[in-house]
Amino acid sequence: MLWYYYTAILIIISQLLIVFQAFRNYRYVLTKYKKQRHLQSQRVALIVPCKGLDSDFEKNVASLFNQDYGNYLLWFVVGEKSDPAYGELCKLKDRLSGESKALDVQILVSGRAEFCGQKIHNLMYAYNRIDDKVQILAFADSDVRLRADWLKHIVWPLREYRYGAATGYRWFVPKRNNIATLALSALNARVGQQLGNMRFNQAWGGSMAIRVDIFRKVGLDKLWPKVLSDDLSLTYAVKKAGMKLAFVPACLVASYESTTWLRLFEFARRQFLITRIYRPWPWLAGLAVSLYSVLCLWATAALAVYGVVISDKHLPLFIAVPIIFVLCQAARAVLRQDMIGKVLEKDREKMRFARIADIFFSWIWSLLLFGLMLSSAVGRTICWRGIKYRLISPTETIVKPARTTG
Repeated sequence: MLWYYYTAILIIISQLLIVFQAFRNYRYVLTKYKKQRHLQSQRVALIVPCKGLDSDFEKNVASLFNQDYGNYLLWFVVGEKSDPAYGELCKLKDRLSGESKALDVQILVSGRAEFCGQKIHNLMYAYNRIDDKVQILAFADSDVRLRADWLKHIVWPLREYRYGAATGYRWFVPKRNNIATLALSALNARVGQQLGNMRFNQAWGGSMAIRVDIFRKVGLDKLWPKVLSDDLSLTYAVKKAGMKLAFVPACLVASYESTTWLRLFEFARRQFLITRIYRPWPWLAGLAVSLYSVLCLWATAALAVYGVVISDKHLPLFIAVPIIFVLCQAARAVLRQDMIGKVLEKDREKMRFARIADIFFSWIWSLLLFGLMLSSAVGRTICWRGIKYRLISPTETIVKPARTTG
């Protein structure tokens, strides 16, 4: 069993290294999220695509009006006036514009998309209406809640030309503590923990910004009208141009959600399938890591049982490996939950059950994550907010109406 001895050592070392990287990201977030940013000289167009009424829509939209930034335009974009979001936005504009620092508030109607995702169609409709005074494009989703200094933080890294874009990330705060919602929060938390001061950062479209000159330089004005994913295509274009993506801890944003198993499956498969088409190598790497997590735990646990049965002389090592593996997974969960509890301090109590579920049931979420990633390995059709898309390639998408919601 000499081979197992060396394999066990490699597994233990790899897990300790992963915990070390998680700790580095943890320290990075906690040293950055409370920083004070004062840059407000650059004109920013904050563009918010909307479709339907998201959970806590009014409070989320209010956080966009309440940005403590003195030089920004706030533009909401819907596909049609018949969208429920349009009427609600008009009411909120009348009520909140007077107290907002936004220089201009508009509710734009873009029409139906034909060759790209409706979200990107909305974004491009707004982009085509900016003037030469706008220096930065910022993007937020209507299903997240922003802190008042979010805009200051998201534009801050863009003063350095080594950064092509800046991004935050969502954190699901459960509105109900059913198992599917806790699973959604735990799975999403694993992704959020991977962001830090590193070259592998990926943009997330609900909390990101890019300079207008970089947007044009990397060709996003030509690429976006042909694609479905705003953030993955932006990540690809920025990195292809040799620039970095800055992760901004202060722009980790709360998304208050509850879900069901069916909606969780649809959401996760959609996200992973889009990643497979747009960023196949990161998707393959994610699948490999997920498979590694499942196999290492369950294979070493099976060998531990086998060692007990045959009374092997290396039994302590057989038992130690799966225990260390589970402890390392729990340690990473403790780090990310402690981190987000400090960043989203007001929501800490709301995340109490999510925190417990993440820490004590990491081994279950590993199995679920692998199954969800595996489900995205086949097919090219998704349904997203009532519209069906067939992803032909990273630069070609077929759009058609759908009866079901995504």
